[in-house]
Amino acid sequence: MKPKVAFICVHNSCRSQMAEALGKMFGSEVFESYSAGTETKPQINQDAVRIIKDLYKLDMNEMHSSKLIDDIPECDIVIKMGCNVVCPIVVHRYEEDWGLDDPTGKSDEEFIKTAKLIEEKVKDLKKRLENNEINLDNEMSL
Repeated sequence: MKPKVAFICVHNSCRSQMAEALGKMFGSEVFESYSAGTETKPQINQDAVRIIKDLYKLDMNEMHSSKLIDDIPECDIVIKMGCNVVCPIVVHRYEEDWGLDDPTGKSDEEFIKTAKLIEEKVKDLKKRLENNEINLDNEMSL
């Protein structure tokens, strides 16, 4: 079975949504991608939707909605996007914080920069999982 990766952010409307979309695009043969937040928004960030569609030809409006952590399955890997908040307890085997700045309200260039950083990090995560550089053999932890 492929490990499940949860990309977690506060509102699950921008960075975590982009990470889920790019995780599905670039990592789906190695891991399953989910995204969620501690709160939700009525719709995902439309600037993020536009940039991901322009860069990758993916329509996040068709595939995604803002979800709470309780709305996704238990995941093996938790990736925090860099929200500078304390995440609620989420059961997982491995965790990272990608420390990404939120591009919301900023220029297209900032959204593109964030999308490209996420792409790079998703591809690196895929490579590390393929090379068994991330240990998922230990028990689930909080």
